[in-house]
Amino acid sequence: MSGAKKTVLITGGGTGIGLACAHRFAQNGARVLVAGRKEGPLKASGFDYTVMDVTDETSVNQAFARVGPVDILVNNAGAAATAPALKTDLSMWQNMLAVNLTGAFLCARAALPGMVERRWGRFIVIASTASIKGYAYTAAYSAAKHGVLGLVKTLAIELAKTGVTSNAVCPGFTETALVTESLDMIMNKTGRSKEAALQSLVKANPMGRLVQPEEVAGAVLYLSGEGAAATNGQAIIVDGGEVIA
Repeated sequence: MSGAKKTVLITGGGTGIGLACAHRFAQNGARVLVAGRKEGPLKASGFDYTVMDVTDETSVNQAFARVGPVDILVNNAGAAATAPALKTDLSMWQNMLAVNLTGAFLCARAALPGMVERRWGRFIVIASTASIKGYAYTAAYSAAKHGVLGLVKTLAIELAKTGVTSNAVCPGFTETALVTESLDMIMNKTGRSKEAALQSLVKANPMGRLVQPEEVAGAVLYLSGEGAAATNGQAIIVDGGEVIA
C-alpha cells in the first residue's frame, strides 16, 4: 500500500486468517478494524472493532455506517459444515449460503459504492480451494464457495474502470480453529489419532502440511497494494500445490 493511510475492514477478524491479515495490514501502516458476531475475540484482538453479523442486512448496514469509509474490505467471515450431499438438510444448506456467500454480497453492497465514488478500493474474499474443486461431504459449503467466486468475477468486470478491484484468495486446509474442529470431528467419527486425522487433511497437499494463516495474509496484502492494480477477478490459490497435483 502507498499514499494516504488506508482503512481496512476485516470480517471474521478476531481469529485465524482474519487476525493474521489484521496484523499484516497494521505492520504496513493501515488503519485496521475487525468485525464479527462475537465481541470477545474482537476485543481480545487489540484492534478497533465493530460487532456485525454478515448474514443480517440490517447488522451489516449499521456496522458500515458506524465505521465510515472503507478502502479495503477483506471478507473473511465464513463457516463450514459437512454432510453427504443427499443427507444435507435445508437448514445446513441455507446457513452455508448465508455465511459464505450472502454475507460477502451484503458487505460488498455496503462498502463498494464509496470505493467507486473515491475511485480506489480493494474487495477481497477469503474463499477456499472448495471454490475451485469439489470435496466429498461438502455440498453446501462448496456450492457457497463456488458462488462467492462468481460474485468476485462479476464485480471485477463491472468495476474494472473504477479503480476498484475484486479478487479472491483460496486457501487449502489452513491451521485455524476451523481445521481444529474438523480434526476433532474426524477423530470422533473414525477413532483415529490426531496425527492420523491430520494426515487425512494434508495428504492432498504436495507440501504435506497445513497452510499457515500468515501465508494467506501475505496474498491478501499483495492484492491490496498499488502493484496489484491490474490483478482483477482472480482466484489466488494458496494450497501448497493441491489443486494442480
